[in-house]
Amino acid sequence: MIARFRIGVITRVVLMFGMIGLFIFMIMNTQYFVSSALIGILIVIQVFNLIRYVETTNKQLQRFFEAISYNDFSQTFSNRGSNKSFASLNAAFNDIIEKFKSERSKGEESYRYLQTVVQHVGIGLFSYNQKGEIELFNTAAKRLLDVSVLRNVEQLKEISNPLFENVTGLNSGARTLLNCTIGGEKLQLAIYATEFRMKGDNYKLISIQNISSELDEKEMEAWQNLTQVLAHEIMNSITPIASLSDTVNSMLMGDVFGSESPEPIPQETLKDVKDALGTINKRSLGLMRFVNSYRNITQIPAPIFEVLAVKEVLERVNNLMKGEASRRRVTMEVNVDPETLEITADAQLIDQALINIVKNAFKALSDTSNPKIILRGKIDQSGHSTIEVEDNGPGIKDSVKEKIFVPFYTTSKSNTENGGSGIGLSLSRQIMRMHSGTLNVSKSTKGCTIFSFRF
Repeated sequence: MIARFRIGVITRVVLMFGMIGLFIFMIMNTQYFVSSALIGILIVIQVFNLIRYVETTNKQLQRFFEAISYNDFSQTFSNRGSNKSFASLNAAFNDIIEKFKSERSKGEESYRYLQTVVQHVGIGLFSYNQKGEIELFNTAAKRLLDVSVLRNVEQLKEISNPLFENVTGLNSGARTLLNCTIGGEKLQLAIYATEFRMKGDNYKLISIQNISSELDEKEMEAWQNLTQVLAHEIMNSITPIASLSDTVNSMLMGDVFGSESPEPIPQETLKDVKDALGTINKRSLGLMRFVNSYRNITQIPAPIFEVLAVKEVLERVNNLMKGEASRRRVTMEVNVDPETLEITADAQLIDQALINIVKNAFKALSDTSNPKIILRGKIDQSGHSTIEVEDNGPGIKDSVKEKIFVPFYTTSKSNTENGGSGIGLSLSRQIMRMHSGTLNVSKSTKGCTIFSFRF
């Protein structure tokens, strides 16, 4: 296109200078005045033709930029009546116009799509500029605020003054919860604000959602879960206490009140009674402390750390669960290596966590022949003190290995003897987290389930 344009200009200039030379020659050397006048007229015509030829590009460019400036994409640049040298330029203009039309069409489609989404989304949305003028007000916001039109944010005062104050007072990225009454209905609103700049003006976008039903449902669920936690933990402690009490009663009835001529209580029986009563006392104190921690619906009480001998901890738990183990015909064993192994922990909380795990082991062993539970204390490969609870049950499935620590998740039916609320394991893991430790489950090479308390 440039080469053709250049050739066209050079040709016209050469012809024009040739005509000028001829005009000068005829004026000075001939008497052909009429012919000279005609040549002069041709020269003027050539000058105008050259100017028009050169300005054609400027006119095309001006028309193109005006079309872009006014978004007039109906313009076309035709080659009819034009020199062929402008064909490439016109084609380029037409191509650019088509691309602009295509992008504009895509933008309009995106805008319509966004408008459709905004109007049909379930969360109320509206935006306003610095003058308070509402630019966006979707259908969900209209239903929530019980108005059909909202032109200025100041109109929120007529709906709810606290709502207006919260909306206008929120900073970008901030969120708040608000209890208010709209249209005679009490609502609990979650309000979120964000700011953006568009067309040289600052805007604030507000999302507003009624969460009354969700909060009511969660509140009821929280109360139910709390009740389950209390019932679960109380029963976990009451059951071994009741079992030990029954064992003590049986020993005393057999040795003291079981014959017509009572004999002195054997030292072995006295020792067993003393151990049982001491265990009952410790577990009762722990239970009282645990229940008191939930009286005010608080989290697990903060640990009171002390140095504990692992062997004493495991033997205490073994004594607590001895009655239930006997009833279920489960053999329990305590192994600690080295025997002097110690941990720094809260005795009551660790007892509670271990009892939860042992109770779960009882359930897992319900259909196992020669059931056995081993309470083991050791130092692991990393040099950390570890307590393990191992049972020879069928083992835990990989698909539920992590789910069992989710609160209220349970694999057993709640209406059976082995049913549970799914609280014990999650509570035990939380207790270990409070001790900066971990509680994990794994399988041994024999397929047995092992719960590891790593301190």
